Amino acid sequence: MSPKKKPVHKSIAENRKARHNYAIDDVYEAGIMLMGSEVKSLRTGKINIAESYASEEGGEIFLVNAYIPEYGKANRFNHATRRPRKLLLHRREISKLVGAIQKQGQTLVPLRMYFNDKGIAKLELALATGKKAHDKRQTIKERDWNRQKSRLLRHSS
Repeated sequence: MSPKKKPVHKSIAENRKARHNYAIDDVYEAGIMLMGSEVKSLRTGKINIAESYASEEGGEIFLVNAYIPEYGKANRFNHATRRPRKLLLHRREISKLVGAIQKQGQTLVPLRMYFNDKGIAKLELALATGKKAHDKRQTIKERDWNRQKSRLLRHSS
C-alpha cells in the first residue's frame, strides 16, 4: 500500500491582514467563476485580495473588490479588473453563510486564493467576526509571549 499523498496547493494570493482584523470562525473552500483572461492573469500571481470581501446577492455569493490585473496578451477580450465574481458553493453552505451574515452580523472574508492539485482556482473563504482594538492588542501580547516562551525553552535545553 502506498501512503496517501497530501494535496499540493500553489498559493496565488494571501490576505494576511484578515487574521489580524477578524476572529476566524469557519473556513470554506469555494470555486470561482472566471474568464479565460482572468485565469491567465492569476497564473502571473499579481492579484490582490486584501481589500476584498464576499457578499450575498440574489441567493448567490459574490467576491467583491478583488483586483485581478488585465492580461496583456488578451487584447480586446480582456476583463474588468475589479468586477464581482460569482463564488461556487453548495446550496446548503450558501444558506448557512447568508444566515450568519444577516442574523449574527458576521463577515465573509477571503483568506487566500490558490490552484488546487488539478489546476483549478479556489478561494479559501472565512466566516469571521470583526475584532475590536483591545482584542487585537491581546492577540499581539499572546504572540509575543509565545515567542519569548519558545526562546527560553530553546536556550534552557
